[in-house]
Amino acid sequence: MEKNDVCTSESVDGSRDVWSSKSSDSSSADHLVVMVNGILGSSTDWSFAAEKFVKERPDKVFVHCSERNVSRLTLDGVDVMGERLAEEVLEVIRRKPNMRKISFVAHSVGGLVARYAIGKLYKPPEKEHMEDSCNRESKELSIELHPTLRPNSIKPRVKRWHLAGSISFGVTAFEKVASCVIHWIFRRTGRHLFLTDDDEGKPPLLKRMVEDCDECYFMSALRTFKRRVIYSNVGYDHIVGWRTSSIRRDNELPKWEDTLNEKYPHVVYEEHCKACDAEQCDPTEDNGSDKIEEELVTGLSCVSWEKVDVSFHSSRLRFAAHSVIQVKDHITHREGADVIQHMIDHFLPRS
Repeated sequence: MEKNDVCTSESVDGSRDVWSSKSSDSSSADHLVVMVNGILGSSTDWSFAAEKFVKERPDKVFVHCSERNVSRLTLDGVDVMGERLAEEVLEVIRRKPNMRKISFVAHSVGGLVARYAIGKLYKPPEKEHMEDSCNRESKELSIELHPTLRPNSIKPRVKRWHLAGSISFGVTAFEKVASCVIHWIFRRTGRHLFLTDDDEGKPPLLKRMVEDCDECYFMSALRTFKRRVIYSNVGYDHIVGWRTSSIRRDNELPKWEDTLNEKYPHVVYEEHCKACDAEQCDPTEDNGSDKIEEELVTGLSCVSWEKVDVSFHSSRLRFAAHSVIQVKDHITHREGADVIQHMIDHFLPRS
């Protein structure tokens, strides 16, 4: 289907591809942008952003909105979803062999799924000779990995209240209760998010994902990416808290002020965090974190991050901030359009 210089196609399985309708632009586009939905979401959640990316960078990007983990399939566990996404990415690459760069734009738990998928796709140099042709294609493509892992997308220290927010609204006592019952609601994914999984006596999956393990090169793959970016709601996000989504400790949360930037009115703070080793990351004072949470944030701080903090506190839809930041609905959540524009302008340069 062609609309406003943008072509879209939807497969029978629900995936959506978006590209420029101008043949000269679409033939030169070599940057694959994979958009990943959050829990109980669908490929249509990214419709606005996908079209905006192509309209703004028609000769550069080809957007694929993932469909492999939608609706109730998002309850199957981060690892299962990550395996599906990795295979889906390889299938897209086979269809679009001209792609040379890749970015992942993921919302909510989709960030964890994307991180798992790249850990599966990455092959270290010493194993390069063992790769089959498909893996060689993905290796060539992902050398310039440059993911823009979107609002609350990385969720690495998803502690026990990652999704409890919708139940507990950040109240500690409620969070503890939620962690005991969350697997009844969000099943295997819930156990991963609340670190209560115990697969064959292994540490929780999220803890394993801050290192290379079991033939999954989670951190090596993450380091390969040219840029790692997080967009986080500073408040009114009752699904994911600010420090969780932004990979910060309590004492690292910045003081922010309303912005005067007319182009990006909801972007209130930007920070570039350099990579630090384990000793540098080790906190010198008690910051209220539990041990495993500290291990997660320390592990992920071993790579650099660009952090963009967003506020919808003056919006009439502030209580829907978790969806507005993504522009999940192109009419209702339109206020978040400046965040999408910020992503494009800062991380997909024209040159």
